[in-house]
Amino acid sequence: MPSDGSAGRVTHTGWRGAALAEGTLDERDWTSPVVELPFAATELIPSWNADTPAGSWVEVFLRVRCASDRSDWSPWFELGRWARDLPADDAAVPARTSVPGQRTAYGVVEVDTLLAGERGGFTAWQLRVRRHGEASLRYAATVASAGSPAASVTASRPGRAAGTLLDVPPLSQQLHRGHYPQWDGGGASWCAATSLAMVLRFHRRGPSEQDLAWVEHPHDRDDRDVDHAARGTFDAAYGGCGNWAFGAAYAGSFGLDAFLTRLRDLTEAEALLAQGLPLVASVRHGEGELTGAGYTTAGHLLVITGITAEGDVACNDPASHGVPDNAQVPVVYDRAEFERAWLLGSGGLVYVVAPPD
Repeated sequence: MPSDGSAGRVTHTGWRGAALAEGTLDERDWTSPVVELPFAATELIPSWNADTPAGSWVEVFLRVRCASDRSDWSPWFELGRWARDLPADDAAVPARTSVPGQRTAYGVVEVDTLLAGERGGFTAWQLRVRRHGEASLRYAATVASAGSPAASVTASRPGRAAGTLLDVPPLSQQLHRGHYPQWDGGGASWCAATSLAMVLRFHRRGPSEQDLAWVEHPHDRDDRDVDHAARGTFDAAYGGCGNWAFGAAYAGSFGLDAFLTRLRDLTEAEALLAQGLPLVASVRHGEGELTGAGYTTAGHLLVITGITAEGDVACNDPASHGVPDNAQVPVVYDRAEFERAWLLGSGGLVYVVAPPD
């Protein structure tokens, strides 16, 4: 059965393993069942986990019905072309890329997200994954949400994960400043790649020595997996490593279940932390809004590694206070300040990365 975490104005529906049979599969395309929404969603973000051997890739599409006409389906919007590895000198394999320029009355594609258009919110959606070459699909999902983040946040009370601190290896994105400019150059732009590398290390997954052989920067000897994650998530059209769906696909390519979803508060995050799952979260904050961060940001990813006994939020923050030092990565943020930066900044967006068992 699809996993349906619907409540309020967020719902997440996905299929893995035998549940993929609930969709339809032809020679190239897997198409999900139609998902009817309990509210008119204003945005959809897909996730997928696929195996893409050399010379293969997947394309991912969404179509929707809108509130103004519940019988009329939109055309298929393309949400990305993805393979874990960069193509060799093979013109038949496209670059890993989002697909800009898709704007109709039904919706608008913004990098990794389908936003509602003039016809109003989405009342139903359907997902399609097209496989090329030897690509195979293991997991597919979409998170639907409605409305803008709240104007204010009331801090949640510490819950079941209080006192839980997961031993996630710390990695600083600042150690990669200026590295590989063709993939957006490290430093401030590699927060997603560095966060994913930390979570993969925690789960004892990630690239092999052979996978890492191409990394040339001598200072990257001990954290070449960060460079690999940047290369493996880089979006050619977007020009960066921050494509949400590509991050989930990259983490999932190592045999893990990885997807993007929205949580409504830290209480929901604690339910996952208590199961031993660190979370990659998206925050935004201005000067003085997140005590101890040492930076401001219009959008930044970090790893929630646990909850202190007092209820505050333990993080591995790859920005490391702007200091290129892994020892500066672990930090504890005030619960109320963090919850505001996360919920107001991104509407509670997180990566969930878990072993399939």
